[in-house]
Amino acid sequence: MHGHYLPTPHSLVTERSRSTLPLDINSLLKPFQHFGVHLGLSRIVKLLANLGNPHHQVPIIHVAGTNGKGSVCAYLSSVLNEAGYRTGRYTSPHLVDWTERICINGQPIASEELGKLLQQVQAAIQADDEYPTQFEVITAAAWLYFAQQQVDIAVIEVGLGGRLDATNVCDHPLVTIITSISREHWQQLGPTVADIAREKAGILKPGCPAVVGPLPPDAEKVVLLRAQELQCPYIAPQPALQIAPGWAEYQTIENAKLIKYPLPLQGQIQLTNSALALAALEILQKKGWVISEEAIINGMRKTQWPGRMQWVTWKNQKLLIDGAHNPAAAKVLRDYVDSLDTPRVTWVMGMLSTKEHKEIFQFLLRPNDKLYLVPVPDHSSANPVELAKLASEVCPELSICQTYPDLISALAAAFSATDNLIILCGSLYLIGHFFGTK
Repeated sequence: MHGHYLPTPHSLVTERSRSTLPLDINSLLKPFQHFGVHLGLSRIVKLLANLGNPHHQVPIIHVAGTNGKGSVCAYLSSVLNEAGYRTGRYTSPHLVDWTERICINGQPIASEELGKLLQQVQAAIQADDEYPTQFEVITAAAWLYFAQQQVDIAVIEVGLGGRLDATNVCDHPLVTIITSISREHWQQLGPTVADIAREKAGILKPGCPAVVGPLPPDAEKVVLLRAQELQCPYIAPQPALQIAPGWAEYQTIENAKLIKYPLPLQGQIQLTNSALALAALEILQKKGWVISEEAIINGMRKTQWPGRMQWVTWKNQKLLIDGAHNPAAAKVLRDYVDSLDTPRVTWVMGMLSTKEHKEIFQFLLRPNDKLYLVPVPDHSSANPVELAKLASEVCPELSICQTYPDLISALAAAFSATDNLIILCGSLYLIGHFFGTK
């Protein structure tokens, strides 16, 4: 069941190049950056064909959705690894380093290995090919790595949408999952929730089981119809029940058996996300994959998904961090904060210019909260001054609403001025920057 690592020609990597490799990865990917988001499958299909179609060698679970994709991928890969399978996982974006996106058995790919793969991918682009995007290049590298390393299974997260996403190149996934649908990336996917649902439902394949989370009625209609057209078994599991702090209970779909398991990730939404993962694992069991209840319990216990409702310390002080980069995620975060019975909150926030700032503020902010706004470094950041103006309109009763030139000065100010619960959120890129500077 366990594959073998192929020997890596370490001798080819000199000491000097090894020390500069993270920079090399950035420089290898930089030329593809200016193609931006350019949805479509023709470039990735051609590129993978030039590489010998590595994606045909890897059984996959394909995961789409507005929120919850990452934690579902984390649960699945942790349990499958615990069950003894050599498990690949491909997710995006990364928090600190490109290597986080491509893991086997929870271990990120080595920098030199990723550098080598990117050079292989680059060499496979033919002179008359349309140039691929950065996401297509790193996706091709992931498929290549998983094939070379002979993984038993790979858990693949959709980058954006589904139908035209670079990950959507497998005709026969073992199971597809749609975690949630809300109005995000509508500039690329279409203005309504139904439009977005149509794109996400693009990952459904003929006869392949679809595990679907709770969706808005308009979205559910679209996904259900697509599943019927393709004759996909449609599984909509009930959320698990919380039976004690940090413990949940899932009722299997097949024979209504109850499985009790630890739930290390925070927030009510994890009762839904973990149920989606367990329903998908149930489908694999029916297909003959050997996944014991013990593997489920231990795999769930060991699941980690950094940067999402995570408690960390900053200068010996407790801080809650979360991406919360769209309205649905902001609501989930606020619900979690409300469950803590914390009277007042200090928010340290930065957001990308493309996000729904007003709705995010509406979900998060309450009278007497404090708000410290910062730019998101190295990305298309919303202007903190404009955000401050908007936040004051959304919640005029904020006790403080200030801007800071950078994250560290904002955190220092937040901690010096309050006994409030302090939360850093608004962008996964900002969370990644926090981890990078910690």
